[in-house]
Amino acid sequence: MENELIWIIFALVNFGMLLIVYRIFGKPGLFVWIGMSTVIANIQVVKTVELFGLTATLGNIIYGTAFLATDILNEKYGKEEAKKAVWMGFSTLIAMTIMMQIALKFQPGPDDFAQDSLATLFGLVPNIAIGSLTAYIISQYFDVWIYARLKNLFPSSKYLWIRNNASTMISQLLDSAVFCGIAFYGEYPLDIWLEIFFTTYIIKFLVAAIDTPFLYWAKAMHKDSAQTEKTSL
Repeated sequence: MENELIWIIFALVNFGMLLIVYRIFGKPGLFVWIGMSTVIANIQVVKTVELFGLTATLGNIIYGTAFLATDILNEKYGKEEAKKAVWMGFSTLIAMTIMMQIALKFQPGPDDFAQDSLATLFGLVPNIAIGSLTAYIISQYFDVWIYARLKNLFPSSKYLWIRNNASTMISQLLDSAVFCGIAFYGEYPLDIWLEIFFTTYIIKFLVAAIDTPFLYWAKAMHKDSAQTEKTSL
């Protein structure tokens, strides 16, 4: 099966699973999803694949679902709830990074087979770790802020697609710029660095475009509880 077809199916599965979690567990499910997705994205990102004639890393789809989850929270429960979710994801990412760095310090047993694989997945160089954490908190916070501003400018439900696409696509551009700037700038010639940056953003842009119908479906879920909670805030 071609990578492009797998990628499309993978995107639909990821966004579909997010909606299932939200449908079953409601708002707490979105908080759990954001923490989980940030960890999984940072594991998947070490694998590179060929997509649409470009070399790209995995992790962009599951990372994109975190932006959709914060947009759902922003849309239905308010900006403050979305901010809490961002910090939960950031805290989860830091905790995972610290715990796995300590785990790698243990001397493996004579029959161990996992150390080298774990080192490949979690033995992050400082620039990549710092770039990932910094890009996450800046881009997610910006996404929450710009979504709330766009909601004030375009409050009608018929403009939901504008709020979602504009906030996510701009935030993902910021995320790519911050991450590539910290993790890779100076490590490659400028032309290679620009190629990595644009390739990363193009894939994220496509993910942002795909998630729009899923936000509409999520908006139709848990209407009564969401309205009651927003009224009490």
